[in-house]
Amino acid sequence: MLSSVADVARPENPIYLGSTAEATEHLPTGTHIVLVEHEDIQEGLAAEASWVGLREAAAGLSALEAGLFVEAMAISNWHATHTHCPRCGEPTSPIDGGWVRRCPADESLHFPRTDPAIIVTVTDEEDRLLLGSSAAWPENRFSTLAGFVEPGESLEAAVVREVEEESGIVVHSPTYLGSQPWPFPASLMLGFTAKASHALPVPDGVEIREVRWFTREDLFTGLKEDRISVASGASIARALIEYWYGGPLDEEPSAGRP
Repeated sequence: MLSSVADVARPENPIYLGSTAEATEHLPTGTHIVLVEHEDIQEGLAAEASWVGLREAAAGLSALEAGLFVEAMAISNWHATHTHCPRCGEPTSPIDGGWVRRCPADESLHFPRTDPAIIVTVTDEEDRLLLGSSAAWPENRFSTLAGFVEPGESLEAAVVREVEEESGIVVHSPTYLGSQPWPFPASLMLGFTAKASHALPVPDGVEIREVRWFTREDLFTGLKEDRISVASGASIARALIEYWYGGPLDEEPSAGRP
């Protein structure tokens, strides 16, 4: 639960998320925001209230709210999965506003981790877009290819490796476009675009069920007729796809594009 300091009386192990730099509708400038756990939080909710995931809620949040919830989820996930010292196994305790965990046995300090992952729009010589359908998703849901960066690997090398592993397509000229924190559980998505020669994609059959080339008309028509779906508006995947498409996906492709 996110609260201002004034709302909470001596919370146990609060996690400091920051202070408001500007006044908002509900918070004055300089309000400290903390993450606290409440075992009885359900009792305080209205009868018609229901829980939704951050993926579903993010599109309806302001930039400040979305940023706070992403930060809160990421740091909360880290605390939940890093309760013991990796050196000696002793239980650790949060310090420094919840941004460090200390081992009482050897005094070692442990910090939140972030796992870099690449996500990429691949285009061919006809400027078609390569999208894949994950085996874990409903059928006919497509998105950009993505994967974690391995130890000792550059981001560009990760783009080339992941695309070839998942689709059999060899790409070149990876170009960085932007990033998005993705706390599921602790990723930083690094967005790229890359080029490929015309080739027949072959899904790996494990992570990826299907891989297809899409023209803009293919994508627009498939979405309009509900034959396919793509990532939501809150994700970098959607932003990358719309960057290639040239605008919102519910608008017809611009004249002169494939």
